[in-house]
Order: sequence, then structure tokens, then C-alpha cells
Amino acid sequence: MGIFNKIKNIFKNQAEEQSNIVNSNSKLQKNKTNKENNIKIYEKGLTKSREGFVSRLANLTNKYNKITEEYFDELEEILIMADIGINTVMEFMEKLKERVKREKIENPEDLKEIIVDELFIIYVNDEVLVNKINYSNNGPTVILFVGVNGVGKTTTIGKMAYQLKKDNKKVLLVAADTFRAGAIEQLKEWSNKVDVAFYSKEEGADPSSVVYEGIEKAKQENYDIVLIDTAGRLQNKVNLMKELEKMNKVIASLIEGGAHETLLVLDATTGQNGISQAKSFKEITNITGIVLTKLDGTAKGGIVLAIKSEVNLPVKYIGLGEAKEDLQVFDIEKYIYGLFKDLM
Repeated sequence: MGIFNKIKNIFKNQAEEQSNIVNSNSKLQKNKTNKENNIKIYEKGLTKSREGFVSRLANLTNKYNKITEEYFDELEEILIMADIGINTVMEFMEKLKERVKREKIENPEDLKEIIVDELFIIYVNDEVLVNKINYSNNGPTVILFVGVNGVGKTTTIGKMAYQLKKDNKKVLLVAADTFRAGAIEQLKEWSNKVDVAFYSKEEGADPSSVVYEGIEKAKQENYDIVLIDTAGRLQNKVNLMKELEKMNKVIASLIEGGAHETLLVLDATTGQNGISQAKSFKEITNITGIVLTKLDGTAKGGIVLAIKSEVNLPVKYIGLGEAKEDLQVFDIEKYIYGLFKDLM
């Protein structure tokens, strides 16, 4: 049995087990509902990618009754169009051709599951990328958000704050993007919307001083989580690098080991441009993970695999819609299931 069918059976078995839960047990019932809702969010959020990418794969299988070089050429084009990335696709095609030859596979129908399995292996092979947030056991957890303007950084912070508050965490939002007009007000609106605390200074203030005072407040008032918004300028890497270096020094002076996470927010709809941004930010600061927003807005959901292959950073969260609940902790099994569930 291939990897995809194992994943499919896991979700099927979970659904069957959860259906046996006695309704009177409200806590178990709530867990059941949350798991079901999360899977549905993945399925719904990946609809465009599934309808585009997977329907092309299905049509390709129907078009050929034998695996030929023409079949491989068309498959390669489909994968590149899905934004998996040219280098990743080339490596993938090489492995696939080797496997076809080794296992003497002739029918494209027999290759569908192998394609899904090999794509899964791209993400999990070599090393396991940890997608969990590194929460502090002592004092506030500090999470720094970086990324260019317009990727959904502030919205991501608001949605994450909403989820953390639901988990009974005491959350503080810190507005260290003091240069972009309206950035402070936008984050403040989110703090009001999700009912968490907010700290800022006047527009144009030194971002590092905002970070310093925000973390001091968090320590004095026993906050669990500090989410810090930063400026999104990438045009002048030198200035941005100096700004982030200064912030990191300030955080390290107040928090042992410095920021617990530095999350880079990327817009999935920008495709390979997002990969370029990831490479640029990785050069100037220590990125610990990716938040991939607007994945529901693109038919090119393969960018998740390109990020793993080309920048080797874990995707920790994905945005699958506009609602507060649609920011999801990234789960490779749910992603593969949501992307390929109509193929098998």
C-alpha cells in the first residue's frame, strides 16, 4: 500500500473511531469536531490547487495507455506549472523514471499513487522539519514576524493571536513596524478584534525601542506569548539586516537565547517570487519557519514542496482562507490528503 492510501486510511479510521464517541462526553466530542473541521479546512482551502493540478494529472493518465517519453514530458510540465520548482521537478522526474524502470511499470494508471508517494517523500526525506512552535517553559515566548509588505503578515499575527487566546494563553501584540503608514493601527484593530493586549509607540519611533518596552511589559505582567510585527522593506537589505540585528540583540538582552521563533510570512500566490524572498531573508536573519498565506487563492499549491527543496525551512502555518480559523498548523499528511483526495 502506498503512502497516500495509508494517509487516506488514517483519516478514514479516525472518522470511524470518532463516530463511536458518546455524544455526552463533551470534551471528546469537541476534539472530534475540531479534527473534522481541520481536515475540511484543508480540503476546502486546497480546492483550486486540487482542481488545477490534480485534474491535469488525471487527464494525463486518461490520455495515455502506456508510459512514454511524451507522457513524462507532459507530467514534467504539469509539475512545473504547479510551482513545485524546476530544480525539484528535475530531481523528481529522475527518481520517477528510475522507479518506473526498476519496477517495470508500463501503465500510467499504476503510476498515480507512485507520483503522490514520491512527492510526499520530497518533503519528508533526508530530515524531519519540525513544524511545532518552540514555546518557552520559562517566561514569555517571543515570536518575531518578518516578510515584505502585502504578504499578510499583520493578518497572520491577528489570526495566530486568536488561536492562542482560545488555548487560554495571555497574548501581547507588539507593533514594531513603525514606518509603514497604518501598520500600527492595523495591528491595533486586530488586537481589539480578537481581544488581546497591544503595545506600540508613535509612528516613526525606533522599532527596537518598541520591542524592548513591549517585552519588558510582557515580563512584568506575566504574558505567555509576545507576537512582534516588523517592517517589510526588502529593497535595501543592508538597512533591514541592521534593523533586525538590533532587534535580535534587544530581545537577547531580555530573553535568554533571544527570540524563540522568527517566522517568515510568504504569499503563496506570488509563487517562485516567494522562494526568492525566502532566500533573501535567510541571508540576513535566522529564519526558523515559514507561514504560507493565501494558499487557498492559488492553483499552484506545490510551492510547499519547493520551499522544502530550495530553502530547507519548515512550513509551520498555512493560510487557507480569510476567516480567523483558516490559519492552520501545517500538517504534511493533511496537505497531501487535501491535495490528492480526488485522484485515487
